[in-house]
Amino acid sequence: MATDRPERLSVPAAVHSRLGAPPLGARIAAGGALAVTGATVVVLAVLTAQNLVYFVGAIVTATLGISALWIAATNHRFRWWTTTVGVVLVVGTVVILVGDGRGIVAVAIAIFGIAAAWSLGTVALRWEVRRVLDTRWHPVPGTRHGVIFMNPRSGSGKVTKLNLADESRRRGIEPVLLQRQDDLRLLAEAAVNRGADALGMAGGDGSQAVVAAVAAAYGLPFVCVPAGTRNHFALDIGIDRNDPVRALDAFGPARETTVDLGEVNGEVFVNNVSLGVYASIVATTGYREAKRRTVAEMLPDLLGPDAPPTELTVDGPDGPIVGAQVIQVSNNPYTLSSLSGFGSRPRVNMGTLGVATLSIERPIDVNRLVALELAGHPEHYEGWRQWTARELEVRGTHPVAAAVDGEARSWVTPLHFTIHPAALRVRIGRGQSGASPAFQWTPLKVSTLLGLSRIVRGRPSGIVAAEPGGGT
Repeated sequence: MATDRPERLSVPAAVHSRLGAPPLGARIAAGGALAVTGATVVVLAVLTAQNLVYFVGAIVTATLGISALWIAATNHRFRWWTTTVGVVLVVGTVVILVGDGRGIVAVAIAIFGIAAAWSLGTVALRWEVRRVLDTRWHPVPGTRHGVIFMNPRSGSGKVTKLNLADESRRRGIEPVLLQRQDDLRLLAEAAVNRGADALGMAGGDGSQAVVAAVAAAYGLPFVCVPAGTRNHFALDIGIDRNDPVRALDAFGPARETTVDLGEVNGEVFVNNVSLGVYASIVATTGYREAKRRTVAEMLPDLLGPDAPPTELTVDGPDGPIVGAQVIQVSNNPYTLSSLSGFGSRPRVNMGTLGVATLSIERPIDVNRLVALELAGHPEHYEGWRQWTARELEVRGTHPVAAAVDGEARSWVTPLHFTIHPAALRVRIGRGQSGASPAFQWTPLKVSTLLGLSRIVRGRPSGIVAAEPGGGT
């Protein structure tokens, strides 16, 4: 099995001429972002030098507080007193930072500087993002016989609350309301046999994957209507998750592109498959009704000092990885400049699986991970590994719990993963962005600053993701 480390997503030189020169407004915004970044760094360096004792004390108490809170979350016996200690230490960190008042000034400057630089950088890159998206999506006419399947139980009843069935009929779309006993795959195939020229799904990501698999098998376009709880697939193809009714416009004159599909042991997924801690929690009876309580009750058994080691093995780029508490295999890689960015993928058409594993053995490991997360580089944590692959195998000795697009599954190992490039035609309404947050996000790091400097000089940044095969 071939594996590759994640490559930097950049626009090839051949694409620069098609993008053209940045407009004056983008060059001014890029210069402003660089100026604000430089000024913020200088001011923070001066304040830190003048208040070194305060900042060192804050780091020490914050580190101890994080360790105490981790022990509290993963140990039944010491939960209450370690929680108290952790809270006290975190409060102590705040007290130390405010100290003589300069600490809180430094925090305010850092927050303002980062926010201002990020905003200006995003404005500077907006022109480039728009031009790239114009080549990614192409216009298509309206469908003649669109069929959309609706799960009235998804997303706390969004289908019923928003009258999506009536909204569909008003647009000439055939709605099919699902009953508990229905086989969604058979219904989708029956719609194809009735002459449907486009299939849609209003529901959660698990249901989206089922209908998308049928659409891909018959070469039909697919319409995603975000009527579930999280709607991650809709997020990453640039659909407004807060307006499911508007997503129905994709059956009319719209835009279309192709995206990849992942597969594990014959089952298609549009987002990801999680193994380990998260999958075990999702598979627990009562998780859907009481998520926070279930997590709090299970973490000590899964990550505490008495937790049994996981028996899963996956082949990484540097050899087998054994005993990771979390293994995630995704349909294209997620953004990893921040753990919070894990909810979004820059692209869903790279033709690769994204693979990530996480191992946490001691409370001190959590401190390292948190510190690197704050620095914007959690990938440097030694227990964290991320790479891409065309195919992947996960081995074990027992049946393994998995969360496939958020739905609980159980399989006998080994698990075989593969990617199907450009397998699915996807339609979105003309007014949708067509870009994920990760695609539009401007991370504050050295490569971004270099890209902004290129914009100032009148050239494309080179940091907007390029399409496979030389397209943008």
